[in-house]
Amino acid sequence: MSVTGEHGLEPLRGVELMRAQGRILMALIFRDIRTRFFGSAWGFLIVIAWPLTHILILLGIYLVMGRTAPYGDSIPLWFATGIVPFICFSYMSRFITFGVVINRPLLSYPIVKITDIIFARAVVELLNAMLVVIIVGVIFWSFGIDFMPNDPVEAGYALLASMLLGLGFGAVGAIIAGIIPIWAGFYGLVLVVMWVSCGVIFVPDALPMQLQVPLSYFPLLQCVEWLRSTYYEGYGSTILDRGYVVGWGLSTLFLGLALERLLRGRILAG
Repeated sequence: MSVTGEHGLEPLRGVELMRAQGRILMALIFRDIRTRFFGSAWGFLIVIAWPLTHILILLGIYLVMGRTAPYGDSIPLWFATGIVPFICFSYMSRFITFGVVINRPLLSYPIVKITDIIFARAVVELLNAMLVVIIVGVIFWSFGIDFMPNDPVEAGYALLASMLLGLGFGAVGAIIAGIIPIWAGFYGLVLVVMWVSCGVIFVPDALPMQLQVPLSYFPLLQCVEWLRSTYYEGYGSTILDRGYVVGWGLSTLFLGLALERLLRGRILAG
């Protein structure tokens, strides 16, 4: 992108170009923040209430069935340690997947790139994930539930890995949705399957080996195992592979960026 001599202007130098792209990215970020958090009071409440609703529903089921937490002595904490990494992944990937479809009119401006939309939405979802973690922590604290992990730094890495994985899946999904818009809606059903199979409601180590082995290749399950390992001593020791999660996140992100370059013209023409 450059401002050409057609209008009597010299091409933008590298630094000026970066600043221009930075301003575009910030404009998209603030636009998405207004849409995400301040579009309506209901929208803001849904962002906050969704993970809490998951926890309350599962807590109610466990109480009715008279079951206890598989690890530790707090059922809400047990579910939160599984739901929060799933939320970090699913919000990131789904919001980015919808990005190109929702913001397609902006792509009529040559200065706005598909990657600008992807990374702007990633920043917004990073802020959203921080908000969710803080609110869940405050609510747990108000009820006397200790939400602090044994290793806070490692817990932070687990959540960042969940969001990196979501960014990668979202980047690929955004390109697919840019060509096949119905994919954005179908991905919601995919997330339901992921939620059931990612280990939020079961302990992978307790499963038979013939189930445990194939599930260990599911990177989102590894994210849940990673966070829970920072709360429960020895948890996930048989299948947890941190490098595997990071590898998946980086691989899918690079794949998404490669697809964007390859299919950019087709998306813009669509």
